[in-house]
Amino acid sequence: MRDRGIAHRGYPGRYPENTLASFQAAAELGFTRLELDAQPTRDGVPVVLHDLRVDRMTEGTGYVMEMSLEELRRLRVAGTEPIPTLEEALRLLRGKLEVNIELKQFGQRYPGLETAVLDVVKRLDMADQVFLTSFDEFSIRRLRELDADIAAGFIHHGSTTAVFPLMRQLKAAYLAVNHLYITPEYAALCEEEGISLIAYTVDEAEEMKRLLACPSVLVCTNQAELWRETALAEERRVVAPEPNGAAG
Repeated sequence: MRDRGIAHRGYPGRYPENTLASFQAAAELGFTRLELDAQPTRDGVPVVLHDLRVDRMTEGTGYVMEMSLEELRRLRVAGTEPIPTLEEALRLLRGKLEVNIELKQFGQRYPGLETAVLDVVKRLDMADQVFLTSFDEFSIRRLRELDADIAAGFIHHGSTTAVFPLMRQLKAAYLAVNHLYITPEYAALCEEEGISLIAYTVDEAEEMKRLLACPSVLVCTNQAELWRETALAEERRVVAPEPNGAAG
């Protein structure tokens, strides 16, 4: 069960999100999958940061896409950690974890993002260790035009079977859905389609337990330790022997 967890932006409960320290901590905690965000600098280098602006996570201000890599290098996430490039993050994680790279794409906001990310993945020979997802359908279409085989998927707010034909067309194997909309029935439909269903973002123990009861669902969480404790408790509960009945 524990191997169904996805460390959302690493281990943000211990280290600042989307930093090398956060990723390393998630790996050391035993996660086998990790999610991170990729967007380009002004000079086209994919870096790992969730927000379009640097304001929330650093002492700086402004849009990532309007800053050079050199300018971003001067900033610190939560005052302590540098903003990593995608290449730095993948080098750290190579051979350790399966990595979900979320493309922070919106229409044509970032021309060339898909190409730049694929270039990094292939240069590091990590195509079999990553899968790329996006809220943006056209980003996945561009990705498919560039590479027919790289693992990919969609992020969707709700649960619907209407997305299945598009997923078949684009060979999208992953579907991330807000956890509130995932039912056992929907999980079963996805499994029948050969879709790996991801529940995001699950940070409460009771909801983790509910989704652990759906054997095919992957669970993306910010609460790394809570996930480990909850999944381990469920594993023990499932394998625990039935109490002996009364002697008759």
